[in-house]
Formats: sequence, structure tokens, C-alpha cells
Amino acid sequence: MKSRFTEEQIINILGEAQAGAKVAELCRRHGISDATYYLWKSKYANMTVPEAKRLRTLEAENVRLKRIVADQQLDIVALKDVLSKKW
Repeated sequence: MKSRFTEEQIINILGEAQAGAKVAELCRRHGISDATYYLWKSKYANMTVPEAKRLRTLEAENVRLKRIVADQQLDIVALKDVLSKKW
């Protein structure tokens, strides 16, 4: 899911809340829901911008590696099917 906010913007919004801004006011000003705020807080709490960018990179790599493993498992199943048939 693509967010309209960058990691840097999200971390800045969370920083405003840590500095003492009211969550409801913060959400209204930035046009986000309370649920979005708390989701971001659970994911990006106490994180710096470089750490958030690294997290995004690792998540993308994880998706790529999972796709590779799934493709390999399909190949293994196909090979087992071919080898199990009697000629």
C-alpha cells in the first residue's frame, strides 16, 4: 500500500506528538485518522529517518526473496511430478 506521506513526514508528525501536540489536533491538521496515527506510532515509534528508509529497503528485499522461494517451490513440485511418472 502506497502512503501519501514519506517516512520523513511520518516521523516528523510523530515527533510533533512527542513534543506535546494533541493527537486529535495533529490528525485533523494533517488529514489523517486516529487509527492511521496509532498504526504509524506502532511501526515508526522512536525511529529516525535513516532507520525508516532502511526498514523500507529490508521490507522490499523480503518480498523479493519470498517470491523467489515460492518460484523455487513450484519448480520443485513440477520436477517431482515429472520424476514420479513411470516411463
